[in-house]
Amino acid sequence: MMKANAAKLTGMLATGAMLFALSVQADWSQFRGPNGSGTVAGAKPPTEWSDAKNVQWKTPLPGPGSSGPILVGDKIFVTAWSGNGVNGDRSALKRHLVCVDKKSGKVLWDKVVAGESNVDRYEGFMQEHGYASHTPTSDGERVYVYYGKAGALAFDLDGKQLWQTNLGTGANSKNWGSASSPVLFKDTVIINASEESHAIYALDKKTGKQVWKAEGAALDLVFGTPVLMETAGRSELILALPNELWSLNPDTGKLRWYAETGMTGNVAPSVVPGKDVVYAFGGYPQLAAVAVKTGGKGDVTQSHVLWRSRDSSYIPTPVLFEDRLYFASDAGFAVCLDAKTGSLVYKERLPGASAGGRGKPFYASAVSANGQVYAVSRKSGTYVFPAAPEFKVVAQNRLNDEGQFNATPALEGQTIFLRSDRYLYCIKNGAGGSAGE
Repeated sequence: MMKANAAKLTGMLATGAMLFALSVQADWSQFRGPNGSGTVAGAKPPTEWSDAKNVQWKTPLPGPGSSGPILVGDKIFVTAWSGNGVNGDRSALKRHLVCVDKKSGKVLWDKVVAGESNVDRYEGFMQEHGYASHTPTSDGERVYVYYGKAGALAFDLDGKQLWQTNLGTGANSKNWGSASSPVLFKDTVIINASEESHAIYALDKKTGKQVWKAEGAALDLVFGTPVLMETAGRSELILALPNELWSLNPDTGKLRWYAETGMTGNVAPSVVPGKDVVYAFGGYPQLAAVAVKTGGKGDVTQSHVLWRSRDSSYIPTPVLFEDRLYFASDAGFAVCLDAKTGSLVYKERLPGASAGGRGKPFYASAVSANGQVYAVSRKSGTYVFPAAPEFKVVAQNRLNDEGQFNATPALEGQTIFLRSDRYLYCIKNGAGGSAGE
């Protein structure tokens, strides 16, 4: 059955030649930063902060969201949603792309996009993350967003909408909504529209027109963001699915290789890129983790799977640092795995990690900087612990904010940018208290 799922994958190249260039920018310009790694060279943000310490500014947002902020030059871009779920009027849904001045925190513009006619019901798991869960991405000239059933859109850096492309209006039976973020490859923006059409799309960055589409029934219940990797001079687009890990040719959408993983049910974490190795986590009700060597062809289950583990994450994506994988689990534990063997280095309770929503205290993915891991909890602050084999809590940083923190933060230099359902924060070494509202 699992091999049949991969065999059903179809991919076709439409038109156009594209210059070769992987989208790896110096800016934190996509979900989990450069190439989805969760880290960036040279970042040394504070390890401690509060409302009275190291908060350079905080800016009110027009509504909640689980998408992370991205950084493009002197601007920050973040999405939010408003007008739905409060009074049950789904026709009132609006989505926002907000541009903020990085230095001052001033809102430069707020681009509003009307919701679709068949909005997902604001009930069940939709209440856990809402309608703005896809982190934008940028090539430094345009900002690309994905709004699920409302489609993919591109804006210039001044807020002018350039195009909008519908990628399907389907929904899975569990009414979970979609969450995968767009990534860039050459002259295309690639989007996992698993919920809306059980397909992955490559769209022309300038026009929004389809370049290729890769379909597969196995894409149902896939919520992770694809990762681009280079192995032996060959580009690979890698995504974790229930029971399988797929590598696609990002030029054509055609399958390069696949491996059986044992991650049944739904898969929420994104894959973690390593050195010629990719790590996948997730599954339900039985969690699993797997390491697979990249660069294969066809079914590589027997030849390229390096290790398997039951120590895994349900929603947050781990971060890799010095041959160890770190994450804060949905159950409130700090977890470290040996990336070479998959063996458990430690699993320690994070003190005071209280549940949010349906009992999962962490939605955001961990990031690392300057030898530390930063794990943002939904209601109990940001935990900082060493990216080392010995565990200790360096800090638990709380802010006076009644909203939930579901979003993965962005890193740059001496700064970490956090967003809650209410505010966007600039946390910087040497700053005083918050700048007010």
